[in-house]
Amino acid sequence: MRVELRLLLPLCLALSGCTSLLPRGSSEAPSTFESFAQAQAAAERIVPFQTRSSQLKELGFDPQEGRNVTLIPYPDIVGRLAPHPGVPFDSLDPGIRKCIVAQSECRAFLFHFERQDRRREDGFWLDFFNIRRITNVQGWWFEALVVVSKDEVLFRNFAGQAHTDRVERQLNPLGPLQPAGESAGTLLLR
Repeated sequence: MRVELRLLLPLCLALSGCTSLLPRGSSEAPSTFESFAQAQAAAERIVPFQTRSSQLKELGFDPQEGRNVTLIPYPDIVGRLAPHPGVPFDSLDPGIRKCIVAQSECRAFLFHFERQDRRREDGFWLDFFNIRRITNVQGWWFEALVVVSKDEVLFRNFAGQAHTDRVERQLNPLGPLQPAGESAGTLLLR
C-alpha cells in the first residue's frame, strides 16, 4: 500500500500545475465566413433595390438552405424596423416603407454567424474539485438582417462583435459540495 502512495503523490504534484488537462471547447454557428471582417464585407455587397434575393446565396447568405437563419414574419418586421408609431412614415428608410406597403409579401431573414473558443485556465486541482474555474473566451459573432419582397432586397443591416475577449470566473468556496449547498438552500426557502 505504501508503494502506491509513493507513486500517487508525485503524480498528484505533477498534475497540480498541468493546465493542459483542463477542459477546452468551442462554439460555432457554421458559416461560409472565417472572420467578422469577411462576413461584414459580404453583407456590404448586399445593396437595397439592386441585389436580388436570388443572389443572396452567392454572397454567403442562403435564406433557404443556410444554417442559423431566422425567418421573421411581416408583423415582427414592422415591430423591429418601425417600432415607434410616432415616427412619420416618410421618415422611415425607403426599403422599410416599401416593406410596410408590401405587407405579407415582405419577409426578413436574420443570419447569425459565430465562432468562440473557450479555454479553462488556472490550477488543475482547483478546477477539478470545482473550487475555482477561470475560462477565457475568445472569438467573434455577426448578425445580418436582410428584408426582401418578391425577388428584391429592400433593406439590409448588420451588427456584431469583431473581437470577443472575456474572462469568466466562478468561485465555489464549498468546492464539490457547492451544488448540494445550493440545492439545500432552495429546499429550505420553499
